[in-house]
Amino acid sequence: MNGVHDLGGMMGFGPIAAPAVEPVFHEKWEGRMAALVMAVPGDWSIDEDRAACESMHPAKYLKTSYYEHWLHGLELLLKKHTPDSASAMRPADIWPALTARRSYVRDIETPAAFAVGQNVRVKVMHPAGHTRAPRYVRGHTGEVVRLHGAHVFPDSNALGRGENPQWLYTVRFTAKELWGRANDDTVMLDLWEPYLEPA
Repeated sequence: MNGVHDLGGMMGFGPIAAPAVEPVFHEKWEGRMAALVMAVPGDWSIDEDRAACESMHPAKYLKTSYYEHWLHGLELLLKKHTPDSASAMRPADIWPALTARRSYVRDIETPAAFAVGQNVRVKVMHPAGHTRAPRYVRGHTGEVVRLHGAHVFPDSNALGRGENPQWLYTVRFTAKELWGRANDDTVMLDLWEPYLEPA
């Protein structure tokens, strides 16, 4: 989705004034919100959660905090899904569940379309739903530097259409390619195969 939440950020908002010491929570309610999200027994995926947070009206999204986005997303998800009250987590179970190692690697029969060292172009696309392909890289060419295997495809999973595993690549782009800057800086992005085409 082309929205204000875009992974790559947008120009025109000025520099970010980062405080020297950043508290985990700026307000007490933010800590409660974080706990609530962890404790509610939802059957939605992390991709569905991200998509719900991103669905906030753009003007409101820009004026609200991170945890207000979480609140908006949780409200939407609870309207779509009915949690099983019997599966509510006990306080002692939340941290182990939160820190448990999970893998999004999946088996896939289709061979990878691209190889390490190959140049690829990110497709120019304007998806209607959640995507992990930043706008600033679309239409640009980079080099595949790593193949990670097949992973859950967030664009499909966010819409409740299943995991639809796809090959995941790390692609390296030069700053000159992305922004026209003649220096040696590079940017590396993990991009799923449906985002890419041969260069």
